Amino acid sequence: MISNQLKILENIILARYTTLNLGGAAKYFCTCSTVDELKEALQFARSKKIRSHILGGGSNTIFADDGFNGLIIKIDLKGVSFVEDGNDIHVTAKAGEEWDHFVKQNVEQGFAGVECLSGIPGSVGASPIQNVGAYGQEVKETIEQVKVLDRTTLQEKVLQNGDCGFSYRQSIFKTDDANKFIIVEAIFRLKKNGRPTIHYPEVKKNIEASIPLSTLGDGRESLEAVRNIVLGLRKKKSMAIDPSDVNTRSAGSFFLNPIVDEKQLAKIIHQWEANGDGTPIPTFASESKIKIPAAWLIEKSGFKKGYSKNGVGISENHTLALVNRSGTTKALLALAKDIQDGVGKQFGIRLAMEPVIVS
Repeated sequence: MISNQLKILENIILARYTTLNLGGAAKYFCTCSTVDELKEALQFARSKKIRSHILGGGSNTIFADDGFNGLIIKIDLKGVSFVEDGNDIHVTAKAGEEWDHFVKQNVEQGFAGVECLSGIPGSVGASPIQNVGAYGQEVKETIEQVKVLDRTTLQEKVLQNGDCGFSYRQSIFKTDDANKFIIVEAIFRLKKNGRPTIHYPEVKKNIEASIPLSTLGDGRESLEAVRNIVLGLRKKKSMAIDPSDVNTRSAGSFFLNPIVDEKQLAKIIHQWEANGDGTPIPTFASESKIKIPAAWLIEKSGFKKGYSKNGVGISENHTLALVNRSGTTKALLALAKDIQDGVGKQFGIRLAMEPVIVS
């Protein structure tokens, strides 16, 4: 039985709930602001013998043109709390909190650890799923615990950082335990009155060109300086939501940067030397392996910024962002396949897609 608090809606267009503005109608749709409502929603789906899909901020989700023949559960759990622990601060955030608002809150209070993740669209609950990262930071560095709801048993459980299987844009929530849990809150350990983390060359270059960090105080002053630099970089690349910029009608980075070993890299280099233009392949260390920029691979395969086909295309400002200009999900996924095929032909490697495709 559904309570008066949980309202199940029917035939709700999903495009309005995603940053790509694509997708047909959900047969059923509800918004949950408590764990009890989440449980009710799951029980409703069971009673109807239909699938359910969890939706956060919609920034990493692609719905089919014909919609979803089941129940979409929109997460709206809200609340942020703080507990001091010596020089650290434990910040507990509910899954429905908007991610950039969460970052802004912490920066304004001088809590360091997430400042380079400014401007990323989406929700707090989605951040552990793909180990959100940008400009030299990843959430795995600061997440202590993740509280989840088991979709089968309807029991809550706390997972420690080490239980989450974090790696480059990965976690157990995408791999071993995909669709097993619903994230309801996350606890972060940040530094009180901390200094910003600057590992990314582009951020460092822009900071040095504006205000030397050495002249800025610990905590809010230096953290806000870095946040503003990151927001500026994201805006320049159309990677921050802006209704006036059609290039932000995207799901962010659509493809993952390939991570390969020495043997795989040798094969890629050999194929590129046979087919390419003679320029060296840029590479970066990634723990014990090697990362190749997907954007470079895409451009060298003939897909340039601004490329357009059937109402979709590549952002004019960021090669990794596929944008919806006036197209369909079918056209977007066809373009993604064209890019994958092109990179495969040129380099012998297949790019993995980052967004969640909900059919």
